[in-house]
Amino acid sequence: MSSHSDAIKFAYWVPNVSGGLVISNIEQRTGWDIDYNRKLAQIAEANGFDYALSQIRFTAGYGADNQHESVSFSHALLAATTTLKVIAAILPGPWNPALAAKQIATINHLTNGRVSVNVVSGWFRGEFAAIGELWLDHDERYRRSEEFIRALRGIWTEDSFTLKGDFYRFTNYSMKPKPIEPLPEIFQGGGGGGGAARDMASRVSDWYFTNGNTPEEIRKQVDDIRTKAKANGHKVRISVNAFAIARESEQEARAVLDEIIAKANPEAVQGFADQVKNAGKASPEGEGNWAKSSLEDLVQYNDGFRSNLIGTPEQIAERILKLKDAGADLILLGFLHFQEEVEFFGKRVIPLVRELEAARDRELVAAE
Repeated sequence: MSSHSDAIKFAYWVPNVSGGLVISNIEQRTGWDIDYNRKLAQIAEANGFDYALSQIRFTAGYGADNQHESVSFSHALLAATTTLKVIAAILPGPWNPALAAKQIATINHLTNGRVSVNVVSGWFRGEFAAIGELWLDHDERYRRSEEFIRALRGIWTEDSFTLKGDFYRFTNYSMKPKPIEPLPEIFQGGGGGGGAARDMASRVSDWYFTNGNTPEEIRKQVDDIRTKAKANGHKVRISVNAFAIARESEQEARAVLDEIIAKANPEAVQGFADQVKNAGKASPEGEGNWAKSSLEDLVQYNDGFRSNLIGTPEQIAERILKLKDAGADLILLGFLHFQEEVEFFGKRVIPLVRELEAARDRELVAAE
């Protein structure tokens, strides 16, 4: 049997933002309110999910007209569960590392160490303008995020922490209590990041979120990050975004995808595309993950259709194993109707993945 540590892990996007996870006028039985989300977290926890990821948005737009703040919302979900880990998205600029370190350390104590953070480097220029935050050039945003993470770790581990950075300054700062060990995990997005995001992950992050893609393309990113991380004496794990449509037949699943795209909101998709392509193409090599996204890809915010977890539970389980073979340690999932589909995925897909992992382990043992 796969030991728990090397079994692929599963996370879901927390719908703390209205409009669900696709920019489409298709019916979505997904709520963004706290009652819906508390129940969803409990369903996910009971059905084999390891993590939930809350989203950070400050301003309305692209079908996401309402949004709850990520850290406080994450805390509410942690209070409603007992084993689920919740990853709170935070954004350098609006957050100072001193505030983030203190906030997360307190929630860490209140929840027996189940809170993590996702440091988002920012793709939404209009949002920064609206709230009066300075918008940095592409690579500068990643440089700031790296310094932010170094500050978080320093505050959590050192007394009299001192940092004379380009973005943050700390002088003999001692924060107590420190978080419970192990420290909160630090995730980072790489959506529009190109090389700068992967370079940063290879130095400071525990986890790197990549947009949805084929196993072949994921493998290229994994190889790049792991080679760089090894040179830095660092280890980083990889999470792949995917929009799952698990149905009894492949035909039924494909029909749902066709309907999502057919009912896409073209103005909202185009508006989102303009923002993210600006973020992706702004990377010096012009290869931020979104730089090559088609409008169909962008109907799901993070290229989730590209991972192709669309079909029967058996087909999806096989494809998850291929993503694992490509280097994925975690699959971050979006769904159309969250409560019922998270339950279906947990009951029907995750056990098949565990069976495939166990069968592979037996083969490895037999081959030794």
